[in-house]
Amino acid sequence: MKSPSSRTKVVAAAAVTALLAAGCSSSGKDDAPKAKMDGDKVVISVLSPADEDTKLDTNAVTKLLSDKYKISFRFQTTTMDGAPAQQKRQLAISSGDYPDLFLLIPWVDAFTKTDVQKLGKQGVAVPLDDLIKQYAPDVQNALDTNPVLKAIATAPDGHIYAMPQWSDCYHCSYPNKLWINSAWLKKLNLQMPKTTEDLRKVLEAFKTRDPNGNGKADEIAMSTDTQDSRLIGYLMNAFAYAPYGGNNGMPSLLALNGDTVTTPVDKPEWREGLKYINSLYKEGLIDPGSFTQNPEALQTIGNNPKAVELGTVPVLWPGIFVQLGSKDGRDKQYDAVPPLTGPEGKSYSTYDNASTVGYTFMLTNKSSKEARIAAVKMLDYFYTDEGSTIANNGPEGTGWVKPAAGDVALDTSVKPTWKPTPQADQAKNISWNALSQYDLTLARRNAEAVPMDIYAETGLERRLFQATQQYEPHADKAQVFPSGQIWGDPTTATELGTLQTNLQSYVDQGELAFITGTKNIDTDWDSWVQGLDGLGMKRYLQLNQQAYDQYKKSATK
Repeated sequence: MKSPSSRTKVVAAAAVTALLAAGCSSSGKDDAPKAKMDGDKVVISVLSPADEDTKLDTNAVTKLLSDKYKISFRFQTTTMDGAPAQQKRQLAISSGDYPDLFLLIPWVDAFTKTDVQKLGKQGVAVPLDDLIKQYAPDVQNALDTNPVLKAIATAPDGHIYAMPQWSDCYHCSYPNKLWINSAWLKKLNLQMPKTTEDLRKVLEAFKTRDPNGNGKADEIAMSTDTQDSRLIGYLMNAFAYAPYGGNNGMPSLLALNGDTVTTPVDKPEWREGLKYINSLYKEGLIDPGSFTQNPEALQTIGNNPKAVELGTVPVLWPGIFVQLGSKDGRDKQYDAVPPLTGPEGKSYSTYDNASTVGYTFMLTNKSSKEARIAAVKMLDYFYTDEGSTIANNGPEGTGWVKPAAGDVALDTSVKPTWKPTPQADQAKNISWNALSQYDLTLARRNAEAVPMDIYAETGLERRLFQATQQYEPHADKAQVFPSGQIWGDPTTATELGTLQTNLQSYVDQGELAFITGTKNIDTDWDSWVQGLDGLGMKRYLQLNQQAYDQYKKSATK
């Protein structure tokens, strides 16, 4: 994340002017515009990200929802690349030309708490709580029975301005994994690395001993992309606990020491972790493209038809860097490396809450009363077994089927209720997938029928489940700052947001400089740490401490 430019500040000012000129109200009830109709269907304009294979206008789930809830969707789509998607979303708001409904994806362009509070106060975001009570019994039940979800969803003023997704994904809760080419390990007669120095030796062998056997020095020992990892998350955990900070693997600025809010990024252990990563980079064991390339570029490397080139990739799951079901079976070569042990004996695994912190379903004051009701009813459908299964996977018979005799659930102690069809057999554009993952409970996930062969394409969930079992024992949840449940003081939300943006940008850029060597960690570290204080780190920790104390106080009532 970069520091706000002068252009960004102009855009922000324009946004405020536009909103004030619109005379927005935060009631979301009596000032709704007149409904636009398309025959017997209410028109709802929607801004959503979509990949190249998803055409929301003709999508099978779009048609189902359109008929079921009498909605005529008007989609405007953005890229799945987070930065341009967020920019397009922000420009829509700043210009005043925003849709009736934002339907977003957490790891692409979700709203933050600061966004939600601002847009709620300005009247852009329509309060959902009354609509949910009247028209969405399954959403209401989820809020009533899941206190964490309710705390994440409910702003300090008591309103719900946007809904987050709840995805109780076991393997997602331990996001900082490292995937290694086990076929290369076997060919070179190497063991799975257990320590940081073991990993160094393996990476050196991958780079220099031609494990792909083509006689060329084309092997890449370690690579990733800027959206899915920054390398730090996994590697730092051998030196200091790296708290989860986002899908791009950049650790959070916040951790807990007992009930004291602290930051790990200025500690000596963090410095040692950066020195280690820098040493790998200096030896040519980390691909420089890791810090510049997007996911598509990483996939191009992973799927290079001429040769298997990737040795290790620190991302959530293998599908990020290689096509599952590859004809040559290269996707089956990658296995998870358990958390490494560092020189001081530390070995952590990053833990993330089951639900995302981002907000993805937001109705705006451009929507009519009829549109709001229809959209909330649609949201409620995602909280049912039927709706969750169909919206996420597509219609029965195309994206999933009923389990057959002998099928085994991911949780072997329960009866399977649904079975995905192999991706190779699926038609494209049949589901909403990540746009609709609002109530993926552990029970629903664990009831999926999954082959026992973890390397089969349809055995992916079991593969990820078993991989994650190696990470879970290394998580120190006592150090996890519960950012999802905590809302800061609305009066300091702008200050806190600015501090976080500036500090995260400074840390991001500084750590990159230390890793790549444009800053010398031996001579520049102390002045860099002083720079954190100059940007308000103490004030940032103070505000988060106050918010944490208030959360703890409320939680004990």
